[in-house]
Amino acid sequence: AKCVDIALSSCTDVAYTQTRYPNFLDQKSREVIEYSSEYILISVLHNLLQGECNPDLRLLGCSVLAPPCEKDKVIKPCRHVCENLKKDCLAAFDAIDMAWPYFLDCDRFFAGEEEGCFDPLAKLRGEVYVEEDLPSDLPATFIRFKHHSYSQMVSMLKKTAAKCSHIATTYSIGRSFEGKDLFVIEFSTKPGHHELLKPEFKYIGNMHGNEVVGRELLIYLAQYLCSEYLLGNPRIQTLINNTRIHLLPSLNPDGYELAAEEGAGYNGWIIGRQTAQNLDLNRNFPDLTSEAYRRAGINGARLDHIPIPQSYWWGKVAPETKAVMKWLRSIPFVLSASLHGGELVVTYPYDYSRHPTEEKMFSPTPDEKTFQMLAKAYANAHPVISDRSELRCGGNFVKRGGIINGAEWYSFTGGMADFNYLHTNCFEVTVEVGCEKFPLEEELFTIWHENRDALLNYMEMVHRGIKGIVSDKFGNPIKNARISVRGIRHDVTTAADGDYWRLLPPGTYIVSAQAAGYSRVMKRVTLPAKMKRAGRVDFVLRPAESWPSKLLRRSMEDAYDPYDPLELFDPHAQHGQPEARGGSPPGREKPWWWSYFSSLDLHKPLWLLKQ
Repeated sequence: AKCVDIALSSCTDVAYTQTRYPNFLDQKSREVIEYSSEYILISVLHNLLQGECNPDLRLLGCSVLAPPCEKDKVIKPCRHVCENLKKDCLAAFDAIDMAWPYFLDCDRFFAGEEEGCFDPLAKLRGEVYVEEDLPSDLPATFIRFKHHSYSQMVSMLKKTAAKCSHIATTYSIGRSFEGKDLFVIEFSTKPGHHELLKPEFKYIGNMHGNEVVGRELLIYLAQYLCSEYLLGNPRIQTLINNTRIHLLPSLNPDGYELAAEEGAGYNGWIIGRQTAQNLDLNRNFPDLTSEAYRRAGINGARLDHIPIPQSYWWGKVAPETKAVMKWLRSIPFVLSASLHGGELVVTYPYDYSRHPTEEKMFSPTPDEKTFQMLAKAYANAHPVISDRSELRCGGNFVKRGGIINGAEWYSFTGGMADFNYLHTNCFEVTVEVGCEKFPLEEELFTIWHENRDALLNYMEMVHRGIKGIVSDKFGNPIKNARISVRGIRHDVTTAADGDYWRLLPPGTYIVSAQAAGYSRVMKRVTLPAKMKRAGRVDFVLRPAESWPSKLLRRSMEDAYDPYDPLELFDPHAQHGQPEARGGSPPGREKPWWWSYFSSLDLHKPLWLLKQ
């Protein structure tokens, strides 16, 4: 038997190109495999398990039905990969009353590492890329300005984190629809942990798959932060020592792959923009802006921490979107920016017009002055955005200083920036980093130098305003206390350790702290114009004799719904245990999923029925 090309539609994304017949199940041709119950199963598993454990299970199945072939010899998949996946996913099969597939028998069709096996899931983790050899005498600050594939990106992030292991780590916030990890590299003096009073900052790139500049900028920024910290750069050391920084270079790695097939220099506006589900991630978040406009006319109604409406979950929500929302709940982010492409301008909320029929209407948040300060911090540090010439990319925004209210530029709903502001404490702007969405590699060096100082300057803005701790008279931290600023109808809340951060421009403010069961405490705060770090304002709350009923009612109204799909969502789609579905006991009638195999006459998968 000779190695032949894989021609199975459900196995086109495996990390190899050739297989050999017969396979481990003694299926002697591609046609036999395609009409088998085993192949039909791996093709529909994503639907049967509602996205859980996929594409992992499909790739594992492909490694048995169409194992890799090299020099006319087949290689068995690794047993430990099968065992780990079975441990994680068996509960999902139990939940739909389905037996573990016989052809995924870890002892029968898989091999140990000592036998020379291969890992069929390595591609998902970006482990199949082999870094090309570079000269050993390169300086520590060397950055190669190139486009990075998914595996190259993951490799570079992990390599950077290993180089600076005392201040950096990588983690995944979840998976894309096609199963790629959404990798983040984090910089902090205590990687992996929130530290008291240390603000959390994030950059997100490549939300639209064909807008790749942000993706590359964040890969370069990670390398720059690491090397400059090691070299003793005081600006970088101060930034990392006092900030927890999270960089997510690619939120839409599936879309990027489509765009990359067109090649650099392709300035497309459609191909690769959306996810593998054909969803625009920057239109996929809950529309809380409409609710904020509705509440604005109600005396005493809150315009912050607005809960997600149940109706939102009736639509199609991308796993990438859910992963970001879970991320926002797990870390008390203070400041953020999403890097896009196609223009040269910084936009800020609201992105959705206060009048739905107006496509271009100035629609400010209660924090208009703060958002202008943040947007200008990036724009003024960017040599091209701050250039007064109108005959250039982004020239339309010169008279506005290179910044614009999002809805005044063009209105859209379901944006990530509005969601950050209205559902969490986080302030987010959108940076359009260039008029070319997918520039040539020779342009990347210039683009990096145009954006480097702006990226740093914006990160440093996380230290503007005030910060502090809210505690009771015994020094115990108070979680979810509300920090209010008179004249600004938008509060922030304290994190689990009682610490908070409130971004504010220079000025004098009346700031108050309150929490259920405690009396309100007010303080007068002055922030000088030249002050470059957050002022420390702590609050000690004392028990109240009676809590105002209107405030108690308001806090109850804004609590998360007891049934919260986001709480049940596992962004990694491997470890969740879905709720058991109803159904008749085995043997009395076939399970609901049996209809998927109705096209098979003689070879129905009786091995999937539990005995």
